[in-house]
Amino acid sequence: MRMILAAALALAPQLSLAAGSDDTEPPKPTETTTECAKGEVWDDKTATCIKAESSSLSDDQRYGAVRELAYSDRPEEALAILALMTEGETPRVLTYQGFLLRQTGRVEEGIAAYERAIALDKDNHLARSYYGQLLVQMDEIALAQQQLAAIRMYGGGGTWADQALAKAIATGTTYTY
Repeated sequence: MRMILAAALALAPQLSLAAGSDDTEPPKPTETTTECAKGEVWDDKTATCIKAESSSLSDDQRYGAVRELAYSDRPEEALAILALMTEGETPRVLTYQGFLLRQTGRVEEGIAAYERAIALDKDNHLARSYYGQLLVQMDEIALAQQQLAAIRMYGGGGTWADQALAKAIATGTTYTY
């Protein structure tokens, strides 16, 4: 059943949904998306665009670039930079990976990434919220409600993740960041 739903979602027009940050605002465009070439990230220290694989970039800098690229509807570029992060399969990396894989039509792989993120950290309110919003898009409301209940059970009641998923369940509208 999940494969059928995943295929239907991949073929249907998708609402954009960026993941992985607890910010309640979309990322502000930087030179990464306004000036840098594909595969480059803006480095504030040198005030230049540098190759994303450069050892002078931290994972946090790459993470910010991935979030910005994801919001700018450039998921393939974001996936390539995400793959360069050295921290491994951490909850934040897997949360982004879930979104980006889904954005590129690889919904089943995205679901698996969200589930791995949650398995590593049951308190990962953001992964639960974004996964729940995907479930809303798939018309799996009961499963989305389970994610909302888990967010609240693990102390996330009243957070942006809680409110975003509750709104998605109530209205069918998901977030783009």
